[in-house]
Amino acid sequence: MPLTVLLAGSHGGVGQHVTTRLGESDHDDRCMIRDDAQAEIIDELGGEPIVADLTEPDSLEAAVDGCDAIIFAAGSGGNDVYGVDRDGAITLIEAAEGADVERFVMLSSMGADDPQSGPDPLEDYLIAKAEADERLRQSDLNHTIVRPGELTDEDGTGQIRVGEFDLGEGDIPREDVAEVLVESLERDGLVDETFELLGGEEPIADALESVGAA
Repeated sequence: MPLTVLLAGSHGGVGQHVTTRLGESDHDDRCMIRDDAQAEIIDELGGEPIVADLTEPDSLEAAVDGCDAIIFAAGSGGNDVYGVDRDGAITLIEAAEGADVERFVMLSSMGADDPQSGPDPLEDYLIAKAEADERLRQSDLNHTIVRPGELTDEDGTGQIRVGEFDLGEGDIPREDVAEVLVESLERDGLVDETFELLGGEEPIADALESVGAA
């Protein structure tokens, strides 16, 4: 069933791939950008740009109005992990709750289950992700939390490996992560699930079928 989907982080590395994938789908998209200067590239990727700011609740209320689902693919790039990766995500979650959004797909990170065990430079980032993930779990939203390993700019393969925890170290193309985020929108089996994600040898659709099946 086609959905009206708000994408936060549409101009980012994963977000641009999500924008393309949504543009190719039957879903109606709203691709969040922070300023009009980013609109041209979103148009070129086939998305519908909408200006809104994760740090401004009023702009988010307008952005989420009438949406069925949200994909959070925004990121601070290490510049403001608590302001964007945690507080920005939480502000959007709260806006979604107020607008009766049905579905929320969160791009998180492998290691967010135990931030202190990760590399020191990533600890604050992983803490921010963990706290945002926990707020989403505490909400009434039907949610999916996707935790990929190291992201690369290689072409997607369409093949992945998934697991609840302890997949080990590895990487995955941003293009494949984007495909998983969009695929997660309509999969009832992924509701209220959290899983890790790496490049692998199993087709994306088949791998996602296994999540939560055990």
